[in-house]
Amino acid sequence: MSKTIRSKGRLGLRAALGVSVGLTALTVFGAPALAQDSDDGEDTRKLQTVTITATKREQTLQDVPVAVSVVDSAVIEKAQIIDLNDLQSVVPSLKIGQLQSSANTNFIIRGFGNGANNVGIEPSVGVFIDGVYRSRSAAQISDLPNIQRVEVLRGPQSTLFGKNASAGVISVVTQEAQFDWAGSVEGTYGNFNTVRLKGDITGPISETLAFGLAASYNTRDGYAEDIARNADTNERNRYGVRGELKFEPSENMGFRLIGDYDKIDEVCCVAANLINGPTGAITNALGGINPEDPFSYEVFGNRDSENEITNSGISLQGDFEMAFATLTSITAFRNVESFTNQDSDFTGADLIGTNPADSNIDTFTQELRLTSNNADGMFDWMIGAFYFDETVDVEASLTYGADYRAYADALSGGALGAVENAIAGPAAVGNLFGQEGQGRFAEFGQDNTAYSIFGTLDFYATDRLTATIGLNYTNDEKDAFYNQVSTDTFSALDLVALGVGAGVPPQVAADPAFNPFLGLQALQFIPPFVGYPNAVEDGNSEDSDTTYTVRLAYELDDNLNLYGSYATGFKATSWNLSTDSRPFAADFIAGSPASVPAPPPSPIRDAGLATPNLISGTRFAGPEESSVYEIGVKGSYDTFAFNLAFFDQTIRGFQSNAFTGTGFALANAGKQSVRGLEVDATAQLTENFSVAFAGTFLDPVYDSFTGAASGDLSGQQPSGIPETSTSLSGLYENTLTNGWDIFARADWQYESDNDFFDDPAAEALVRSGNWTREQNLVNASLGFTTDTGLGVNLWGRNIFDEQFITTAFPSVAQAGSVSGYPSQPATYGITLKKDW
Repeated sequence: MSKTIRSKGRLGLRAALGVSVGLTALTVFGAPALAQDSDDGEDTRKLQTVTITATKREQTLQDVPVAVSVVDSAVIEKAQIIDLNDLQSVVPSLKIGQLQSSANTNFIIRGFGNGANNVGIEPSVGVFIDGVYRSRSAAQISDLPNIQRVEVLRGPQSTLFGKNASAGVISVVTQEAQFDWAGSVEGTYGNFNTVRLKGDITGPISETLAFGLAASYNTRDGYAEDIARNADTNERNRYGVRGELKFEPSENMGFRLIGDYDKIDEVCCVAANLINGPTGAITNALGGINPEDPFSYEVFGNRDSENEITNSGISLQGDFEMAFATLTSITAFRNVESFTNQDSDFTGADLIGTNPADSNIDTFTQELRLTSNNADGMFDWMIGAFYFDETVDVEASLTYGADYRAYADALSGGALGAVENAIAGPAAVGNLFGQEGQGRFAEFGQDNTAYSIFGTLDFYATDRLTATIGLNYTNDEKDAFYNQVSTDTFSALDLVALGVGAGVPPQVAADPAFNPFLGLQALQFIPPFVGYPNAVEDGNSEDSDTTYTVRLAYELDDNLNLYGSYATGFKATSWNLSTDSRPFAADFIAGSPASVPAPPPSPIRDAGLATPNLISGTRFAGPEESSVYEIGVKGSYDTFAFNLAFFDQTIRGFQSNAFTGTGFALANAGKQSVRGLEVDATAQLTENFSVAFAGTFLDPVYDSFTGAASGDLSGQQPSGIPETSTSLSGLYENTLTNGWDIFARADWQYESDNDFFDDPAAEALVRSGNWTREQNLVNASLGFTTDTGLGVNLWGRNIFDEQFITTAFPSVAQAGSVSGYPSQPATYGITLKKDW
């Protein structure tokens, strides 16, 4: 495991090499794909036509002048893609990272994405299931339902989906209920005692009413072991049910009533020590760590991590076909309840006691859409309206554990006792500071209402030239609140005033060289908090914006299409609903009143709201606005299809959410951009063998980011964005003489190394351990289906047990140490399925 040196220029060396590799692969695939016919003069190799509804019309993939990837049910079944986390293995432009709990997952497209770990942030990548928006990752990560396909649209999509998604959209389309009886049952057993059960049935109730019912159960032992507690961690324990009624009273009218409920209750997620810093010896003495050995999958903890997520909802879609247009209405109510409680110091020492967060999110959405039906005219159009109403309520706390006082005493060389003696006398020594149960207790949340009006117009200038314009107007209003009480008495001390009281001159009391008490500031772990709304801050934001898309598409011939487009997107203000939410510098100037000179007046201080050790920061990050220039070419032939897209995408005011060790610093990057190339190609090389290649090659940069938590990042490459991501797969299919269908499939996923941190100092620290994020994953499956509908699939994911670190972060309450999440080891199993 070694660090790879990467170019930081606007066209990185690895990205340039990756483009060459991708184009070479495309050429290799293309050459044989147009080769000889069969002996009878007819080519028996045919690619399946892929149909999508990404543009709110049923079109073939090659006819849609939009950068979109489609994964259908056949690929999902053969590749054993269970949830959205697995989806990235076949869509290189999509990255999904799971963090310290099952509820914290980040979706990233073309290097842009956020939303994990801060409930105040809606993701920049929107997830829709059957047209219903899922606003938080906790509502998105359950096992995939009985699906028809997944469509991944890259770039801003507000003119198609109403709800603004500044980076892209993941649209999951499920199988509709049928008027013919059908169903399936499926069972899987794999290593780590994996057991998965799925079943679905559909059929008619009457001539106009059909039903569908599906259920799933997914359990797995943990692949990591907590040595201190002799218990597994990183398990799976999930189940869900989904029902549908499909009502078609006439040829021109149809309804889908869908209800779903799923539950996650599992111990997740393992975090290992990557860099054992100066606090490691003390931590090890108090409870134990496994230093710098993440791939042993052996860790120390002192309590179970809890992850309980209940996700439920109901939606009603109505389609009314008229002579000139089809009216579609989608009404949905959704609820997500999430309870998490981690051993947040990730050591056997009881430093952080409890860290529970209990959240409840209620969401109502309503979409109305009118789509033209004039197939022979010069125009196609769509106009819609979208309404969003959501309430977020969270109760959270963080308290010290039984070992924290001893830990802080050791770090301070006994100075805590000296301070206690100075302020309260000898009898108080050991009884005031760092006591078990001391900490912060918070209630926070927001009410969010938004509406948008959107539409598109396609003008067919000639038989081959189409001009498109799309518009979206969005208004978004949020009312946020955050109230916190801290019982950490040491963090509430004004150490400057304490120094003055001990005889340090006020003129130098804020200087650590003269005031020895200031050396203890690092132990003021949970300083007092100023809640809002208050007399200065109203906790309200309201934003509106008009976004648009313009595009020209030209059919060179029946097989080759070109397009060029410019699109803009928008995401409203996000409030920093974390303990690092602090007044803006315009509202508060930090400093101790005991120092000379005293800090100047500021609105928070003038209102009597200032507390000891309060500093300025951000309460919210303002809106982010995205734009993308894109040129694409799509080709479709009998045995070969390809898509190329060149793009230059920019987000102004990107909402950066950086972990600081106790909370999250939320700030707007002035400008972040990425230039890149996306390519995917499929070739039917023989009647039975096909190959597919997909690649994303990026050159990202912070054009301007002066207000980052780690300083000025302007000109630096953002962390977490690989320059090169590729996927290469091969599929062999055949029908035997006995009527059995057999297949063998394998894919290789590659992702280049990329930075863990934006902060150069933190990056240098983690790289001193030679950890890497480079990925080389191989998945494979082998199976058959009989003519009676019985199927067997032998499968393996990461079959060569590739090891890498997915994410790194500053170890909680352990300055100079770094923790991280190791990649999942090899998994394999057998799946039996029966269709009828």
